Amino acid sequence: MKYFVEEGSIVREIWGKADSILFIFAGASAEFALNKAVDWLYFTGRLPADPLGRLFSTVSYARQIVFSEYDAALNSIDKIAAIHHGVEQSRGAQIPDWAYRDVLFMLIDYSIRSFEVLERKLTVAEKDDVFKVFLAVGERMKIRDLPSTFEAWEIMRKQHLQDNLLQSDFTVDLYKQYRKHLGPIRYPMLRQVQIMVVPDRVNQLLSLGKIEFLKPVLWLYKGCRFFGFEKFIRNAILPTDYKNQVIELDLV
Repeated sequence: MKYFVEEGSIVREIWGKADSILFIFAGASAEFALNKAVDWLYFTGRLPADPLGRLFSTVSYARQIVFSEYDAALNSIDKIAAIHHGVEQSRGAQIPDWAYRDVLFMLIDYSIRSFEVLERKLTVAEKDDVFKVFLAVGERMKIRDLPSTFEAWEIMRKQHLQDNLLQSDFTVDLYKQYRKHLGPIRYPMLRQVQIMVVPDRVNQLLSLGKIEFLKPVLWLYKGCRFFGFEKFIRNAILPTDYKNQVIELDLV
């Protein structure tokens, strides 16, 4: 059977662990709040009503593609494209190409950053593998002006971070929603994870700070792996509404 992502790919290892996906989610939640096209996510009303669910669904779609058989993955990508085109028709405007690229670039960048924070540094070949998987997704969605190499992506990523991010009223509102839905304990933890994974440009715009108070806790959490009860600790602090979904993410 042919899969969209080959067995043995580092992408499967990254996206087969709930911890990695939670860190990817944390990074994306920060950058989504700053993106100049975030008004598109507000257009349907789903994002402010359920910011965690809306962003989690984006990450879940990506994960589904990673582990799907080839034709099934293509069907999933086509479905995502159709949903976006439907929103464009409802609004009577087109989502900018750079906004599509931004989301794709986030998935590449935070896949790499999250794994390196939680596990180890990736090799150049492994980073290229991550890039090629999501490049294939972007090409299937017919996103224009995509970079052809990982090196070209790195240049475009830096430029996108400089050009397409802005702290706005949407940013303030979205972080209010994060605080409301996560509560007084989980919300600071989200910000601490964001400090560890987001690029400097995102950190600067959000004023997240540089002190990683959560890092000693992360070291302790990694140490718990040797005793096999790290998942118990993680699951104990998850929001109830998403606990089962997160637990089901662990495949490797």
